[in-house]
Amino acid sequence: MKPVTQDITESVYASGVLKSKNQYQAYATVSGIVNDVFVDEGAEVEIGSPLLSILDETQKLRTENLRLTNEFNALNINRGKLEEAKSYVNLTESQMKSDSINLERQKNLWKQNIGSKVTLEQKELAYKSAKANFKSAQEKLGELDRQLKYLSKQAQNNLLISNKSNSDYLVKSKVKGRVYQLNIEKGEFLSPQVPFAVIGDGEKYVLEMQIDEYDIVTVKLGMPVLVVLNSYQDSVFNAVVSKINPIMNLQSKTFTIEAEFVKAPAVLYPNISFEANVVISTKKDALLIPRNYLLNDSTVVNKSGEKVTVKTGLKDYQMVEILSGIGLNEELVLPEQ
Repeated sequence: MKPVTQDITESVYASGVLKSKNQYQAYATVSGIVNDVFVDEGAEVEIGSPLLSILDETQKLRTENLRLTNEFNALNINRGKLEEAKSYVNLTESQMKSDSINLERQKNLWKQNIGSKVTLEQKELAYKSAKANFKSAQEKLGELDRQLKYLSKQAQNNLLISNKSNSDYLVKSKVKGRVYQLNIEKGEFLSPQVPFAVIGDGEKYVLEMQIDEYDIVTVKLGMPVLVVLNSYQDSVFNAVVSKINPIMNLQSKTFTIEAEFVKAPAVLYPNISFEANVVISTKKDALLIPRNYLLNDSTVVNKSGEKVTVKTGLKDYQMVEILSGIGLNEELVLPEQ
């Protein structure tokens, strides 16, 4: 045979499944009996749409107790205790000032040799006692104020935490889209370890595929992808590489990449399987020979039986490009492998 001139495309094989964009498995964060299910399979949901509610009477009672505690410890409810403490501070302050005046008077009389030493000492003792009572009353007022503020804030925080926990018992959608799968019914027990639904975008889909570790280095973002869906086996769809997961799956020795349709089919469903080719490079009017005429990826045999070293370029499953070593009119024979 002689080399031929025609177009060649080098590509990387991939296989995978179709996924809805933003598709995720929905989990609950608490355990309990499902009280109500608000959606069906196929239902359209918005971000924050209720999916189901979980029954927990203990949590309701706990929240009610915390609400009562919050009301009991509220600052405006305990304002009377603060006013009483402030009144006592004012009273001890007045008593201290009065005893201070009496002490000064007694000192002045003592300087004039009026009164007794015992009376002066009694006035000094009374003033010191009043001063100590005033200081103690101030400290108690400050401590009471700090304690009431602490108890009030603590009760508010506990109630907020409980209300946040209550929101966990109403599970909501995280995306705008469609409920593709629902694995729970009213009255069943729901555990945080088991997903109860699959939710994703209702219109946009992603082609998630596996690429062998030997081929991943040739794949780049933006490369074209030719896709054959198992549901549309007679059609080839165009897509573009949109994401390359940078870590290899150790079990399968493959990398996960994603692609998006240039123009998607009218009807699609998650988990449809497909085969694809990521187009690495395309060349028009290349000099080609069949791959089985190439020996050790670098040698061909001419009609005289001589081995000729060649330089190769692009390859597909049947043909290989010859960059140098032979011409278009070179006659080749099939070498013994």
